[in-house]
Amino acid sequence: MEYVSSIGRYALNFLAILGSSVIFSFSAIVGIFFAPLYLKEVKNNLIVVGFFSLPVVGLTAIFTGAVLVLQSYVGFSRFSAEGSIPTVVVLSITRELGPVLAGLMVAGRVGAAMAAEIATMKVTEQIDALSTLAVNPIKYLVTPRVIACVITLPCLVLIADIIGIMGGYIVATEKLGFNKAIYLKNTIHYLEFMDVFSGLVKAAVFGLIIALAGCYNGYKAGKGAEGVGAATTNAVVVASVFILILNYLTTEMFFSK
Repeated sequence: MEYVSSIGRYALNFLAILGSSVIFSFSAIVGIFFAPLYLKEVKNNLIVVGFFSLPVVGLTAIFTGAVLVLQSYVGFSRFSAEGSIPTVVVLSITRELGPVLAGLMVAGRVGAAMAAEIATMKVTEQIDALSTLAVNPIKYLVTPRVIACVITLPCLVLIADIIGIMGGYIVATEKLGFNKAIYLKNTIHYLEFMDVFSGLVKAAVFGLIIALAGCYNGYKAGKGAEGVGAATTNAVVVASVFILILNYLTTEMFFSK
């Protein structure tokens, strides 16, 4: 009976967390459509999430494109199909690697920062102070971060796509001896609008997940430094796992036949 009761406790805890997260997410998203909208907070988070994430996203993208060209060349040269490398690189980056890697990088940088910041505010009772001043904490703290992440992630992914393709182009033409004009022609010729659009949709979804995971874990953090650390870790893990799961689901939605 003790074993059965432990299973029941875990099940009830899981349902409680699931219900709490759904209500929290719904409140944050609904807050977008009703006044007041704290535009100053939105602007500040746009800069923090977008501009300050550019270096890590760009660095990740350029070396991903470079490595992808090298690995593709090793495999395709065995079948004398080196001409297909530009197509493989551009489709891999725009459809999958750009959105996923940018999402994971931003989750590690921004999601953790959001969780730590809000958790610290909770520990120091600043969230309670907002409620005392008749300010909705979710609308003031969470909704601007959700808006910022949903807007900036597609922009970051679009930049990552360009930088990643450029990284592959540089390695292919300067190291592997590809003809520059032919490489660019093959890259552009086989790239379709849906390839880029699907990646941008994924980025918006990932941005929503990163913001909600970071803010929820921070908002529900335990007391003390240990609670702040646990919230930060949980935010990154949850966001990363959901990014990988939703990446498959969105790919299935766009490209399944």
